[in-house]
Amino acid sequence: MRPGFWTGLVLAAGLATGLWSPASAQPAPRYGFEVVRAYPHDTGAFTEGLFWRDGFLFESTGLEGRSSIRKVTLETGVPEQERLIESRYFGEGIIDWKDRLIELTWKHETGFIYDIATFEKLGEFSYPGEGWALTRDDRRLIMSDGTSSLRFLDPETLKETGRVQVTDAGRPVDNLNELEWVKGEVFANIWQTDLIARIDPATGKVTGWIDLTGLLTEADRAGNRVDVLNGIAYDTATDRLFVTGKLWPRLYEIRLKPLAP
Repeated sequence: MRPGFWTGLVLAAGLATGLWSPASAQPAPRYGFEVVRAYPHDTGAFTEGLFWRDGFLFESTGLEGRSSIRKVTLETGVPEQERLIESRYFGEGIIDWKDRLIELTWKHETGFIYDIATFEKLGEFSYPGEGWALTRDDRRLIMSDGTSSLRFLDPETLKETGRVQVTDAGRPVDNLNELEWVKGEVFANIWQTDLIARIDPATGKVTGWIDLTGLLTEADRAGNRVDVLNGIAYDTATDRLFVTGKLWPRLYEIRLKPLAP
């Protein structure tokens, strides 16, 4: 229900064929994956945001009337704690900052601030345009809005302090969706594809492409009304990378494998 479906398909086709890389440009490295372990995931969760903190997954879900924030046990996929948001809002990305949890909404230009321990709502903030996803480094929040831009926000005031355009071989990469900070890079789901872009946040340049085609097996698709790949979480303490999708029955720990050029 978001705009840009055909842009996503064209992006995927361009990357697959290499048509977008001029002869003078060095193509970004490509990565496949190895599944380390699969975990249960709630097939009713329209995943919008995901991150790891203190031994739990924190997940936000979307759709009007069904949007929520959750603290989820990895091994079972069951929420230990959950809060529904007002039915008129389509919940989007989330991230933690100190003792707070920050959430975006899709089209209302409104975000929410919660106590991360209790999920008590502490306040609201505003931003122009759509809200899609959030991640952070140790000094700022990083936001996507469905375009090729990453916005940088002051984590205390939640005001924008700058932005960068994400490009691959000089061309903008649209439909940046769920985000995760991984070892100094921003990992970004590209909406309506099975691709994750690895992005240098200083320049916006794509440093690599992760292709997760085939991650969700046909057996897991059967009988489930699954939607697109979306959701990345990274456990810095144990160097574990997790991915899932909207309405998927599985959440996966994966290991990246370089692919031949």
